[in-house]
Amino acid sequence: MKQGNVLIAQGGGPTAVINQSLVGAVLEARKFPQVKRVYGALHGVAGIVDEDFLDLTQETTNNLEQVAATPGSALGSTRIKPDKAFCSEMLKVLIAHNIRYFFYIGGNDSSDTLRIVQEFAEKKEYELISVHIPKTIDNDLVINDHTPGFPSAAKFVASAFSGVNLDNRALPGIYVGIVMGRHAGFLTAASALGRKSRDDGPHLIYLPERNFKISKFLDDVKKVHNRLGRCVVAVSEGIHDAKGNLITTKLTKNVERDAHGNVQLSGMGALADLLTNKIKTNLGIDRVRGDTFGYLQRSFLGVVSEIDQQEAREVGEKACQFALWNGASGSITIHRSGDYSVEYRLDPLVAVAGKTKVMPDEFINKDGTDVTSDFRMYLRPLLGGTMPEAFRLRAPFVKKRLHKKRSKE
Repeated sequence: MKQGNVLIAQGGGPTAVINQSLVGAVLEARKFPQVKRVYGALHGVAGIVDEDFLDLTQETTNNLEQVAATPGSALGSTRIKPDKAFCSEMLKVLIAHNIRYFFYIGGNDSSDTLRIVQEFAEKKEYELISVHIPKTIDNDLVINDHTPGFPSAAKFVASAFSGVNLDNRALPGIYVGIVMGRHAGFLTAASALGRKSRDDGPHLIYLPERNFKISKFLDDVKKVHNRLGRCVVAVSEGIHDAKGNLITTKLTKNVERDAHGNVQLSGMGALADLLTNKIKTNLGIDRVRGDTFGYLQRSFLGVVSEIDQQEAREVGEKACQFALWNGASGSITIHRSGDYSVEYRLDPLVAVAGKTKVMPDEFINKDGTDVTSDFRMYLRPLLGGTMPEAFRLRAPFVKKRLHKKRSKE
């Protein structure tokens, strides 16, 4: 294979395990004699154009291992979505630094960037191998059974809702938690894995794979509250009406957009405020609270899936092996087999680039307010073996002497 340098970059939202992929790729690349230097681009594609590189060939193995176990993007990230002109400038930098192997850790936009750069390199007859290393907490990359970053974020969401349920049980009322997920509801659906007892929350789960109607939402909440005296609700930030209009935009005057032109959803409390206000106004319930999980779920230190760490490391390693042994460009994809095992394949960049996977119908109940046992079976092995567990007092009630009616819980 062609001798030259390796360049690794990280794009999109940070995760709890993205640095495992970085370190897996660095350590594996340093084993191959045709690799002269392993560079890391600071802040993704922006750092490539600006030639802001770190020489990771000179980083100690011990420190790399410490970084691997640390959440967040060690190289820094970016939300820039490069157009063809931008990608053309990137290729000029790659040629100038004799980059022959380009690894980009990111989601579907990152894979699309690689596709464009690789096509330009082929037109210029510049020998370049480009491999996409999957990463996204949204779990929305096509072909993949699941995506590194998602299991750890899912474990955080499940743990957080388990804690919220305990709080809500102690001081009953309505609680609405907004979880990341513009088009795919996998992360919000993970809230169901925090349940233990039949009356545990979340009692209602709303996903962007189903149309959202305010009147039905209020009716659902009222029914649960009448039955239990409380209600915990998990909501995807990307819920929309039957016409595809985001509920956030329908009920918010000032709409912000990100660098990709998408309505800014994360880091805002608008949807939680809107839904809790609707409940207060229409249902007349006093104790109503709402939270937006926002960036907490992406890089939470201490709530990490061991399976996620392992697989994130391996996709980085496999990217190098496919590139340096086989000279093949593409996107690393994860495939489940057996009771729980995975294998890694290399699919064409065009098969993954710019595409979005959503929750399949068999993962969502008929009413659209909960997940099915199929989803719980799908997610359970990804969370690892250390999910926190909540317990209740089991002592019997003492017989009342003055009051006949007992509270609902």
